[in-house]
Amino acid sequence: MSYPASNLPAVVHPAYVQGTLDTLLSADGSVDPAALSLRDTTFVVLDLETTGGAPDGGGITEVGAVKVRGGEELGVFGTLVNPGERIPPFITVLTGITEAMLAPAPPIEVVLPSLLEFLRGAVLVAHNAPYDVGFLKAACARHGYQWPQVRVLDTAALARRALTRDEVPNRKLGTLAQFFRAAVQPTHRALDDAKATVDVLHGLIERLGSYKVHTLGDAVEFAKAVTPAQRRKRHLADDLPHAPGVYVFRAADDRPLYVGTSVDIATRVRSYFTASEKRARMSEMIAAATRVEAVECAHSLEAEVRELRLIASHAPPYNRRSKYPERVVWLKLTTEAYPRLSVVRQLADDGAAYLGPFSSRRTAELAAAGVYDALPVRQCTHKLSPRTVTPACALAELGRCPAPCEHKISPEEYALRAALPFRTATHGDPEPLVEALLARIEGLSERQRYEEAAVIRSRLIALLRATVRMQRLGALTRLGELVAARRNDAYGWEIIVVRHGRLAAAATSPPRLHPRPTLDLARATAETVLPGPGPVPAASAEETERILAWLERPDTRLVETSGDWVSPARGAARFTRLLTRAEAAASRRDSSVRSSVTDRSDDARSLRL
Repeated sequence: MSYPASNLPAVVHPAYVQGTLDTLLSADGSVDPAALSLRDTTFVVLDLETTGGAPDGGGITEVGAVKVRGGEELGVFGTLVNPGERIPPFITVLTGITEAMLAPAPPIEVVLPSLLEFLRGAVLVAHNAPYDVGFLKAACARHGYQWPQVRVLDTAALARRALTRDEVPNRKLGTLAQFFRAAVQPTHRALDDAKATVDVLHGLIERLGSYKVHTLGDAVEFAKAVTPAQRRKRHLADDLPHAPGVYVFRAADDRPLYVGTSVDIATRVRSYFTASEKRARMSEMIAAATRVEAVECAHSLEAEVRELRLIASHAPPYNRRSKYPERVVWLKLTTEAYPRLSVVRQLADDGAAYLGPFSSRRTAELAAAGVYDALPVRQCTHKLSPRTVTPACALAELGRCPAPCEHKISPEEYALRAALPFRTATHGDPEPLVEALLARIEGLSERQRYEEAAVIRSRLIALLRATVRMQRLGALTRLGELVAARRNDAYGWEIIVVRHGRLAAAATSPPRLHPRPTLDLARATAETVLPGPGPVPAASAEETERILAWLERPDTRLVETSGDWVSPARGAARFTRLLTRAEAAASRRDSSVRSSVTDRSDDARSLRL
């Protein structure tokens, strides 16, 4: 039902055929509008006339909208709107709308409820859509209406992608309406322009078929700025599974270029060929890729672990993270008569105390500096003899070393004061180190030496991070086997078998069946994993941490363990809150050094539990 533009009632309640919900349901009953074919999609093609100002919640003088689906008109909405302000003369000349015509018309706050209901469940289409949508959003915000989360399709943007300059000199609505031989030509009146846009939309949809654009989601992405390389390579996403797993982009010589993971491989890979992918490195990678390989996994955790292992094995050039897990380093307390700290790359079963793993030598040295601040550990690299005296260094003369080189401290006392607290911190209570560092921060803050206090705080953070991390890893890697399960959305069970911190098997039990047969099969076919000397001997630290994150979720159930999964009661984990607060303080970007360190000495004390 349409109304003459110059003689409309105050509020229009148009009669139209509402699309049924069945047209929005996929085969399994789930609503997925993006997957609908364009033929089955309900569109509301809309046009506004305004006073020409900025979208501030007012200024709308006319609304025209047409609801269509499958080429059939379902309803029409049209009304003049009283903007509550004067109309510029050039707008009257352009549109033919006068102030006398708008005087009896309803204001926009009266029109909005009917218009929003008309839009419900449909895709909003407009020519230069940001302009019209901007006015409507501003009006909703001004008058307290919630803007519906409708999908928006811009015919101007579609025309820029689908039509060449040889076909149309510009993408104006009048030019496109003439090109597609629209039944109604635009007249700068809302309803006429909306009807013209309907014919332009149908003409563009016919063109989209040649670009293999058949669904609403494809059309929305096609309208965006997609590079030619992305369009050319879209076929690489064809025939990929809608399942959790790992995907590998490969070059012409079969080299892995990039490895990623997703709970839906097909959807994730398809996103690389849309306008949402703006990373320059990924554009370069897509240009070099010739195929995409998919590895389906039982569930998301197995996919994450496989991704880590593939990246570590192949070091793809376009992956930035997790490429070199073997490059981690450890802080080792040697087994000499007077032990010292050393940064090493390998763990050994030599009875020494190790702290780590650290991602870089710099971080390990920062933690070592924290140990030196807290304990009287010697910093020289000489191998000292308990029988032969060695000349002292400058640190001994400054009183910053107990001078074991000159035998001013016995090996037993040195072990008690320097070595034992560090050994205990690696597997038990790091409180002596933490308290000593906090005391230094307080003292420096009280003397207003904030730059030095910030340095000590960074050392405390590095040391606490390492101890908390190592004890979490060690608690899991000590277990010969752990079996856990978690419900998935399909009412089955995601099952994992972990041996010494390494994912040895993964499975998903079918819905509505007892998971025990699946679990027993997973255990029987699980990888054999041998223990090692350190907290992460059988897997990378990152893999074990992914497993820990999965296990610590509230919906995960422990099924069986070969021993007790425990952490020390007075271990490093009790300082997690302190670590969080220290990291938050360090991350502040204040202009004042005083505020960026601890503000005052009482703030340093507040870092304690």
